[in-house]
Amino acid sequence: MTPTESFISHLIELRNRLLRIVLGFVLVFIALFPFANIIYSLLAAPMLAKLPAGGQMIATAVTTPFFVPMKVAMMAAFVISLPHTIYQVWSFISPGLYAHEKKLMLPVVMASSLLFLMGMAFAYFLVFPVVFGFIVGSAPVGVAVMTDISEYLDFVMTLFMAFGLAFEVPIAVILIARFGWVTLAQLKEARGYVVVGAFILGAIFTPPDIISQFMLAVPLWLLYEIGILVVQYTQPKSNSIQA
Repeated sequence: MTPTESFISHLIELRNRLLRIVLGFVLVFIALFPFANIIYSLLAAPMLAKLPAGGQMIATAVTTPFFVPMKVAMMAAFVISLPHTIYQVWSFISPGLYAHEKKLMLPVVMASSLLFLMGMAFAYFLVFPVVFGFIVGSAPVGVAVMTDISEYLDFVMTLFMAFGLAFEVPIAVILIARFGWVTLAQLKEARGYVVVGAFILGAIFTPPDIISQFMLAVPLWLLYEIGILVVQYTQPKSNSIQA
């Protein structure tokens, strides 16, 4: 096979994988769309629980009551179809890997999906009550907090992505070590930079209260340490003598 034919075959394979990803997402979205309002009610529950008695959320645009629940259904479809998406991505890159690297496929797909969901659950059940309690409690006297549902969705999606990706840190650490891009000693030396970076990310993606920042920064740092521990106990001892 000539280089040109090889390149074209890779493009065709990439197209097929992308089509499968989109098809999987669309099928899940179609199944969830009739329940979009119910899903949004669950998503809005942490905010509604912190509003004063009689408080409610509002829609400032004519089409918002329709499009916001639809976006929520799309987000749910993305999460549910995530294992399928990760599998398709891995299937595309796996032919270029060695046999022992291909054996990582199943645990990586399962662990990545589980950790992302755990990050979202951590945000929903632990972070949201703190964040929304801070926001509502910070309102000046005489100011009624009535959050627009579209802005609320954008805010919670940002936090979901931030915590979902933060919980992927152990997978990233294990993979870069397994592929030989960094050594265990280098991972340990980078701890200080990771801690600083974690608190910077916490300041960017959470409200300006110290508790919310810690709730993102500390788990991110601890997950990095978990990744180091896994690398330390799974790599050949000959590679960890210097560590």
